[in-house]
Amino acid sequence: MKTSKGFTIIELLVVIAIIAVLAAVVLVNVTQYIAKGKDASIKGNMANMVTIAAAWYDSHSSVYTGVDADATFAAGLTAIDGANGTGKAQSVQISTGAPVGGAFCIEAELNDGTNWCVDSTGYKGATADCEAATADCAADA
Repeated sequence: MKTSKGFTIIELLVVIAIIAVLAAVVLVNVTQYIAKGKDASIKGNMANMVTIAAAWYDSHSSVYTGVDADATFAAGLTAIDGANGTGKAQSVQISTGAPVGGAFCIEAELNDGTNWCVDSTGYKGATADCEAATADCAADA
């Protein structure tokens, strides 16, 4: 009588199938966590943009005009774009209403498709759009 050692092909295929199912479940969860981490990064960078703009305001005659040309401000926008895709942090508005240049808002799309906005009033949250005239995002929330 011959005794065989090892596994049959059926046993090996079952084990491979189980591993594939487990890997698929883990991959879906990891992808969601990565997107949530990127969204947190975007929100954190946008909060930093408020600080950068406030420093600009204090050192430039109490106006936000020109802050979008500042190198530190531009680096912040680049960091936001790095977390959500190029060009999605493009809605930077400096108020055109009275007083001209007296307010700002920044909008960026999160990875889940919603828009996140920060403005000179201290608002940080979801919004539909930055308003060009008032540079206010809370009114659209």
